[in-house]
Amino acid sequence: MIEQSFEHENHNLAAVWLNNLRQERAIAVIRSPSLTLGSHMAAAIAAGGIHHIEITWNSDRPAHLIAHLRETLPQCNIGAGTLLTEANVKEAIAAGAQFLFTPHTQPELIGCAVQAGCPMVAGTLTPTEIVTAWQAGATAAKVFPIQAVGGADYIRSLQGPLGQIPLIPTGGVTLDNAAEFLSAGAIAVGLSGQLFPKRAIEAKDWDVITQAAQVLMQRLNGEKRV
Repeated sequence: MIEQSFEHENHNLAAVWLNNLRQERAIAVIRSPSLTLGSHMAAAIAAGGIHHIEITWNSDRPAHLIAHLRETLPQCNIGAGTLLTEANVKEAIAAGAQFLFTPHTQPELIGCAVQAGCPMVAGTLTPTEIVTAWQAGATAAKVFPIQAVGGADYIRSLQGPLGQIPLIPTGGVTLDNAAEFLSAGAIAVGLSGQLFPKRAIEAKDWDVITQAAQVLMQRLNGEKRV
């Protein structure tokens, strides 16, 4: 009974996170070469209205950055991405990650996250990988790289047979086409480079990043362009 209760609680946590993401509709992906830079990038994106922030595990000191952002951005959900091993998953959870992303489908990593009660979005591309991730307990499937396989049309084509599985496309999502993916059936989108222009990062022009986040959220919510 205790084990069943624990599993039910874990499922509820993932369901709550997924429902929240459905409302927010966007995840900002930060791959930062320095802890300080990553902190500024996250603060700028949060100021623009994006409250799901993924820190890739190949960033500088990702565990420290996640822990820092949990303290400084309490209004945000801070997650970890580019997790390749069970050790990565456990380290991310220990650092306080509230959701996890992998670039691939590996049932063992999904199981590790599920056991710890942390939402896991597994990297997929094909229908077989999407179903494999879902059956292994993934909270959702990240479809990557989406632009290489047809963009929004690919997401739309998956809805018939796999419409019950939450899909989050990344890799080619832009400010201009993001809303198309939601219309095609995706529950949310993940963006990196489009939100963090190289020139803005180099100039430490955080307002540019905040404005990009605002534009994205307005477009995803069907509001007028700014």
